Amino acid sequence: MAVENTEYVRVASLPDLEAEGQQVVNAGGQPVALFHHEGEVYAVDNRCPHMGFPLTRGTIDEGILTCHWHHARFELEAGDTFDLFADDLQTFPTEIRDDGVYLDPEPEPDVPPATRWRNRLADGLQENLSLVMAKSVIGLDDVAQRATGRSSGERSEPRDEKGEGFYTPLETAVNFGTKYRAMGWGRGLTTLGCMANLYDAVGGRDKRRAMFLGVREVASESAGEPPRFQQYAFENRDLSKERLKSWFRNTCEVRDSDGAERCLLTAIACLPPEDVAEVVFAGATDHRYMNAGHTLDFINTAFETVQHLGWDEHADSALASTVAQITDATRSEELSSWRQPVDIAGLCADANDSLPDLVAAGDGKEWDEPEAFVETLLADDAEAIIDALTNAIRDGATTTELADGVARAATRRVAWFATNNEFRDWNTVHHTLTYADAVRRATEKTDATELYRACFDGAMSVYLDRFLNSPRAPVPEPGETDRSPEEIREELLDAFDEQGKVNRAASLVSEHFDAGGDPADLKRTLGRGLLREDANFHTLQNVETAFRRFETVEDDEEKRLALLACARYMAAHFPTRRSAEQTFSIATRLHRGERLHEVE
Repeated sequence: MAVENTEYVRVASLPDLEAEGQQVVNAGGQPVALFHHEGEVYAVDNRCPHMGFPLTRGTIDEGILTCHWHHARFELEAGDTFDLFADDLQTFPTEIRDDGVYLDPEPEPDVPPATRWRNRLADGLQENLSLVMAKSVIGLDDVAQRATGRSSGERSEPRDEKGEGFYTPLETAVNFGTKYRAMGWGRGLTTLGCMANLYDAVGGRDKRRAMFLGVREVASESAGEPPRFQQYAFENRDLSKERLKSWFRNTCEVRDSDGAERCLLTAIACLPPEDVAEVVFAGATDHRYMNAGHTLDFINTAFETVQHLGWDEHADSALASTVAQITDATRSEELSSWRQPVDIAGLCADANDSLPDLVAAGDGKEWDEPEAFVETLLADDAEAIIDALTNAIRDGATTTELADGVARAATRRVAWFATNNEFRDWNTVHHTLTYADAVRRATEKTDATELYRACFDGAMSVYLDRFLNSPRAPVPEPGETDRSPEEIREELLDAFDEQGKVNRAASLVSEHFDAGGDPADLKRTLGRGLLREDANFHTLQNVETAFRRFETVEDDEEKRLALLACARYMAAHFPTRRSAEQTFSIATRLHRGERLHEVE
């Protein structure tokens, strides 16, 4: 029993409660369940914290309150749950005065709301509970909005003003994923990083959906996996970039993941971020197109995730977890497709050997891209492609300029993908695009000449994909329309509701440009179409890549093509069952206080 408090309010008659055993009363605008059990009076929120079922329709036995909907159990006095899927139950202090039952309708929380939701998010990650993770992301974002007065999901800068809705889910999931998966950085954390990158481009509650999707994928990939035990840096802090770079590459070459990780952690402790990026991307390009391009792509996303979270706090755990992506990777020079009928791996190796001379020749020059450069990269002549790239370097092309050219060619492979190919071949052109764009983004983190090697690899992957554009799918030409952008966006979402509307989706994106629609609105619509689906990993990547390409390129035609290619890829993979959206909808309705157990 609580001590007397003048803020307590009378809610029931003790004799009546003793006779009935339980009552539902209104306190502070919410339904509170009163129970008389074993001679004591208890007050709890009548809504089960799992899905809101009335707890007065449950049972009590030996101090345990059981909800009959999903059999969640609670310790009645303090509200602690036996079942992590349900969350702890809100209790209210009570006291008896003159046969009246009084309670405090607004008890102080045991922990601040932000701490509570962060802890629940950790529970959801550990137990792989989607509903718990959805509730936590929504709760954290609500805390942020109440604290700042911003609209739902709106993000501000700098880091300490981002709010719990963005930073806390991202940090909590990164900490979990880098610790509880022995293989380290993989599909789940890359998805999380992609969602962090998409966060500013999607609208309203889709920001919450994006973070929920990211943390859910981390939990899913980590479920049932053994933990990862991080290595530690060398004691010597007087090691040069050149020495650490050499050691890192040598240990990666012989697939010594422990040794490579120690070298990398030492580099993080000794060197500035741009030098660390040089060390890592050098190791990631020592072999051709590793893991079908995923290695470099995943590493680049890890760097970008660290940029969101803060280098000093998270570089060591996040980047060290990527080492296995290099040491355990498939090396494309080991694949027959890179050796026969044309030894494109050998062509890349020869070009790599000539890099010092090429870079020296181009020093001080400014490259003027030839008019047919991208068409050359799309042609059926591997040697001509390598020549075009080497000539560009000799003429002063930077790694950024060269990588961007390869990415523009890769975008066309997706935009022109012929639907008479096998469905899984969408993944082939997708991998080339995400790799090429990752190389382009990596050039923003380091000016290491090793990234020229990645340009050769990306261009050869574009070459290998050439038959998937036979014949080229028609790309809508710019034109005129009398329809409003809003009408076109609505029809685009409708197109995603039907299977096979690949070309229709492309036409609608093109028409939106013709109508003078705001590209930001179009991206929000594409984000809405993505985040309502059970989209697979590649589709999530594809949209994030397309949005980055749109922001990177300057030419209007290239901007249009980036989103057009993305819409084609999305339409090929939609609709899905949308089970995750159902979970998110349940969590949202519960957060609003809706009664899911009642007839709709």
